[in-house]
Amino acid sequence: MMINIKDSKILIGLMAVLLALVIAVWFIFFSRVTPPDFSEHPAGPERKMAFFSYFKPIIDDVNQEFIADREFVTSVCSTDDKNADSQLAELAVKYRIDKVDIENESLCDVLLRRVDIVPPSLALAQAANESAWGTSRFAQQGNNFFGQWCFEKGCGIVPNSRDESKIHEVADFRSPADSVKSYMLNLNGHDAYKSLRSIRQSLRAQNASFSGIELSYGLNKYSERGEEYGEELREMIRFNKLTEYDKTS
Repeated sequence: MMINIKDSKILIGLMAVLLALVIAVWFIFFSRVTPPDFSEHPAGPERKMAFFSYFKPIIDDVNQEFIADREFVTSVCSTDDKNADSQLAELAVKYRIDKVDIENESLCDVLLRRVDIVPPSLALAQAANESAWGTSRFAQQGNNFFGQWCFEKGCGIVPNSRDESKIHEVADFRSPADSVKSYMLNLNGHDAYKSLRSIRQSLRAQNASFSGIELSYGLNKYSERGEEYGEELREMIRFNKLTEYDKTS
């Protein structure tokens, strides 16, 4: 049977759509990174070492991105360029800066407070605390190691103990690295952690080093446990000697 040119074009178009769907399905299901099963390691030093060894390089990679961003901000803001704000526009979006944030301060001042590293000691302690050393349901099923929420139906995993009046879900990430980056950007951009950023900025101004111990005092709003949560993180950092990881970043 002969196929005319019009029919062949339709067929080619349908094949292209089918191929696009196949690629999309592959991307959704096969590009997802599965976290290690930390429960394969005995609870205690062996599991902790596996956990820290896995996440430390990821945290370092995100911090290197922040360092590069900070160097760019410093470079642009050290000049009297009238177009500085336009050059920094993308970073303003990345670090969640809106018009209210720059009503009383320059964009440069706000960015220099937000664009900075998160000490590995803090990130490791929070990841361990929030994910039960990587063994929680949300960590294993949703690559969520920091207890981050989302608020659109279907955006993540519904907690079993969620009250009927609540709508939040625990965010689902494509990879553990995405979870780490989202968490670190959250500390650098969310209004709840202004105190953390102010502590970090103050220490920077004194040319003092800082670790998760100091910045943990700015995390009272991260958990409903408030100050108790911060103290728990500090104890984890001290007990596991996590400040040693800050020295190798």
